Amino acid sequence: MPDHKVTVAGFGTFEVPEGTKLVNAMEGNGVDVSHRCGGFARCTTCRVEFKSDEPPMDSDEMNSLEEDGVLGEFRLSCQIRVDREMSVSVLMRASEQGWDPGPTVDP
Repeated sequence: MPDHKVTVAGFGTFEVPEGTKLVNAMEGNGVDVSHRCGGFARCTTCRVEFKSDEPPMDSDEMNSLEEDGVLGEFRLSCQIRVDREMSVSVLMRASEQGWDPGPTVDP
């Protein structure tokens, strides 16, 4: 599978294998991103804002964002697979919240 460039504001640009969860791609490259529920679209702490075209949203992400009344405000990096070049900003960093990032997110 090809690699894609992922640019994270304030952190740089990284080559990421296609199919990698965005949250894992960022964390693996030193980005301080929260993921308190471990990647199950429940806590909405892995928030990102896209600066590039957004990939399609799956039903788990849509349902979680709708349930919390925040659909359209941000995306959940634990539910997004890298399938193209992406440019994002992290909206909730663990260090800014005073907690550890969260449990390991399954690939």
